[in-house]
Amino acid sequence: MDLTHAFSPVQPVWPGFATASFRPAVAGATIPGYVAKGKPFTYKDHGFIATSYVLPTDQYGTQLDPPAHWDERGATISDLPPTYALRPLVVISIADKVARDPGYALQVADIDDWEARHGRIPEGSVVMVRSDWSKKWADSAAFNAKPFPGVGLAALKVLHLERKILFHGHEPLDTDSTPTLEGEAWLLHNNFTQAEGVTNLDQVPEAGALISIGFAKPKGGTGGFARYVAIAPADWPHGVSVIEAPGAPLPQQPAPLKRDAQGVLVPTP
Repeated sequence: MDLTHAFSPVQPVWPGFATASFRPAVAGATIPGYVAKGKPFTYKDHGFIATSYVLPTDQYGTQLDPPAHWDERGATISDLPPTYALRPLVVISIADKVARDPGYALQVADIDDWEARHGRIPEGSVVMVRSDWSKKWADSAAFNAKPFPGVGLAALKVLHLERKILFHGHEPLDTDSTPTLEGEAWLLHNNFTQAEGVTNLDQVPEAGALISIGFAKPKGGTGGFARYVAIAPADWPHGVSVIEAPGAPLPQQPAPLKRDAQGVLVPTP
């Protein structure tokens, strides 16, 4: 199960940042007889194309926040160890409570309830907080509206200091809606990371799955464009198996790829 939004030029983003722009990559130098500087590469003339992404921030879409995002002495994205790659996955749902109160934040009692059903949260695991807020992703105004679901500071302290998890993740683009963003401030000033903007947690088992963690590695980066994939037992009804989608060779597009008005490549008859 893919827990990741594909990022695009039109999507929710923190109000202090701009959105991205996509455009054809152009030649940075002239290659005589092949391409002139400043000309875009095309399938017809050059046999390939490439895309230029103008990204206004590394806090964009589904992401991984390192401590350096808030702390001038914090670890950057390129400092994170390769042991982040694969971890046990815990999903704690607050979706029913958020349906009644959009500003509900994960509480210690929610952790207790999960452990009463599944046992103690494994040390070193990743805890994703399901709120179903990601279902609003296609409507930026609704997704960015306040109040939005959060993760309470007391719950964060239990997860990190007592259960000793690797990090937690949530569906909105902020940890909480307190005036000082107290949860995010505490996490990143205490050398923890967090995932933001995750999706599809309604398709993942609460316990018994793994999570694959991939992220871009810009040197000294203050955020990581991330790819999270949940790996569930074979009898889980959601997702796709390596038998159904082996990955090689990949299927062709139903029509030639052409750029839409935002510069995104989409199959276009």
